[in-house]
Amino acid sequence: MAIHSPKIPYSVLDLAPVTEGSTPAESFKRSLDLAQHAEALGYSRYWLAEHHNMPGIASAATAVLIGYIAGGTSTIRVGSGGVMLPNHAPLQVAEQFGTLASLYPGRIDLGLGRAPGTDQATTKALRRYYAGADAFPSDVMELLRYFEPAQPGQPVQAVPGAGLDVPVWILGSSLFGAGLAATLGLPYAFASHFAPAAMSEALALYHRDFRPSKHLRQPHAMLVLNVVAADTRAEAQRLFTTQQQSFVRLRRGAPGLIPPPIDDIEAFWTPAEKAMVAQSLACSVVGDPDDVRDGIAAFVARHRPDELMLTANIFDHDARRYSFALAADAMRD
Repeated sequence: MAIHSPKIPYSVLDLAPVTEGSTPAESFKRSLDLAQHAEALGYSRYWLAEHHNMPGIASAATAVLIGYIAGGTSTIRVGSGGVMLPNHAPLQVAEQFGTLASLYPGRIDLGLGRAPGTDQATTKALRRYYAGADAFPSDVMELLRYFEPAQPGQPVQAVPGAGLDVPVWILGSSLFGAGLAATLGLPYAFASHFAPAAMSEALALYHRDFRPSKHLRQPHAMLVLNVVAADTRAEAQRLFTTQQQSFVRLRRGAPGLIPPPIDDIEAFWTPAEKAMVAQSLACSVVGDPDDVRDGIAAFVARHRPDELMLTANIFDHDARRYSFALAADAMRD
């Protein structure tokens, strides 16, 4: 018997993957094509994630890429999932997203994370004189103030940015972000697609401690789910080996371009690596259309997110487009 769940908005998380044999320029064209495809399929948001020094991820200049995607679409919301705020001055982020919101009014989201999105050496290169992420809460509050209407005599204001409606989300993979989002009365997105361990506890904390604000009257939580869909279960599982390989390579300290799928994943990893990947990617739905429909419905019924964001690290672009089409069908059923 098919599982049915409440209908909720569904969105796309994209890392602008650079596949073996391709370039970042080609990755950007594929991202725009996927965003246009997602818009036609009824997806609500298209978010891009900030990473640095990762050969297989081209979304480092996140605000720039958001502008490119927003400029090539017309209705879908485009945003960051997220901007890693400790890497940036809050004023600069407010100016960037104020610019985007001025160009594409009513369509820009600003998701904020406190992780560096990279390794220690690159973190130092990015932050220069910044010591760490301890100032994240105060940086978020400073950034929120820049979006307030400018006051007479205000010494520093975001131009553009002041007085603009740019929804700010807190992103997280631990209890810290959940607590901060609850305290500030902001929407919350949890990175369940790669760090699901604290998901249930973080959601419970967010809902329990949420304080209504001028930004949000009631808690609003979004979860991220890996979804790889194909006509057959075997083909979907084969496509999923791309993401499994990428996780293992990252843990081995050898991240690279996004690899093609392989027929025998068991020959690629050790038992310990297999267990690590299974734990990290526990929030995944992989299979044929029936598997995907039932898997998504079961996930939504169990965790009750207000929105669901789907991500799929699939090597072949046409297969990735088709996977998101099947997932959209599943969300509408």
